[in-house]
Amino acid sequence: MNTIMRANPNPKLNPNVGRRVASVVLALSASVAVLAAPASAVAREQSGTAAPVPPIRWGACPPAEPPYPDPSPRAQCATVEVPLDWAHPNGPRTGIFVARYRATDPARRIGVLMSNPGGPGAPGADDALYADDPVGGYSPAMLQRFDMIGFDPRGIGRSRSAACDETITDGASARPGTVAEFERLRTLNGRLADSCLRRTGPLAAHMDGESVARDMDAIRAALGERRISFLGHSYGTFLGERYARLFPGRLRALALDSAMDPDRPDAERYLTDGSVTIDNTLKRLAAWCEKDTACALNGKDVTAVTDTLFARADAGTLREPGPTGPTRTEVDADMLADFLTFALGKGSPTEAARQLAALYTGKGEVRWSPVGIDVASRLVLCRDNDFRIRDYAEYRAIRERVAKAAPHVRYNAQALDIVLGCQGWTMPPKARPARAKGDLPPVLVVNATHDLATPLPGARRMARSFPKASLFTMDVVGHWLYRRGETEQAMRVVDAYLTDPKG
Repeated sequence: MNTIMRANPNPKLNPNVGRRVASVVLALSASVAVLAAPASAVAREQSGTAAPVPPIRWGACPPAEPPYPDPSPRAQCATVEVPLDWAHPNGPRTGIFVARYRATDPARRIGVLMSNPGGPGAPGADDALYADDPVGGYSPAMLQRFDMIGFDPRGIGRSRSAACDETITDGASARPGTVAEFERLRTLNGRLADSCLRRTGPLAAHMDGESVARDMDAIRAALGERRISFLGHSYGTFLGERYARLFPGRLRALALDSAMDPDRPDAERYLTDGSVTIDNTLKRLAAWCEKDTACALNGKDVTAVTDTLFARADAGTLREPGPTGPTRTEVDADMLADFLTFALGKGSPTEAARQLAALYTGKGEVRWSPVGIDVASRLVLCRDNDFRIRDYAEYRAIRERVAKAAPHVRYNAQALDIVLGCQGWTMPPKARPARAKGDLPPVLVVNATHDLATPLPGARRMARSFPKASLFTMDVVGHWLYRRGETEQAMRVVDAYLTDPKG
């Protein structure tokens, strides 16, 4: 049975996402007709059972690199050795950096809470290294009840960071507008993937979510725990879903914050969900601007304003604003769509309206966000998802249908970055593992109604994918609800679920 819970905080607020100290988080997924990876790099994928994992030998944690503070003095660190390729459990191994913050009230200890902050590409050990941080850490009550366990996923951070030649794609078009540009993008993406295999070795082909979920179970075994609780954020929700598919009986509780779509959507559905979310966020801004004089576009139809801006961009007459009027720098439709995604999805409504007004009048300042996806994310997402697009004609057709679904913004730039970043990737998508037999605990999913990175439709599908799940939503714009501030109610809901004595 699935239940839905909703909360409705002050709709005027639209903060950027908070992050735990030293975490580098963010984004999500995509790909085209890809070439088969070398057999030596991508071995056959199947379930594997490794030899028993020896107990963890904890020691002091390494000091942090400036400007980050040193970890909590209560934190402990270790490395757990796991098979590089879980299809060959007795083959070469790789090390996973793990950190622990022990429960401060051992008499009331529930067990282990393992976490992942998303990304992909974020050093997840920080969740334990800074567990008691007063701003980004856990509440004292949670610290009393759990051993907090964080880890850097394979190929990330202190778990042997993958290396690639990122200069290879410098000549690629971020938004291909011709057959030649699209094919060049695919070719350069393939060369980039091959450079990862050369510089990193076979590990580059085994950074997918299933492999990380199996690493998580190896960490559980090394801890000597029969079951774990897990809290995943953003891409971390995908890892939680994979762990639940593979090891249902080893979960005490599963909380998923800002949830990915677990159903492997194709490129069009992925782009559509994200783009409609941004379009709806614009409509939300328009409704606020109708009522609030704090909006720089108060009194104007904000959706009509963006339609006008796109018409000017298409005509080649939209210019970047300046202190006294329009500059000579042209703003094309892709620049405008990219701006709208991040201004609406990550900024405050006041600031988004101010910058839109600057574009509309030609006077003021606009902050442009860089486009593209980092290599660490590609190494993970291009294996976990199948967004392959046959050719440029299909790509243009998808773009046109997405623009019809989200007419005032045209597309979600972050989603498009991920789709294009995986085109031509030479390590093919990995099949979704079969669901293992076993009983799952009731699952909790929490999500914002307007989330540019993990849109609400995907969170709903995540909740429906479990036999028993609750979906808690907050009527806010943003990503990652488990934090203090505007969305602290979600944090309290998650904490109450995780500490439930019936769990």
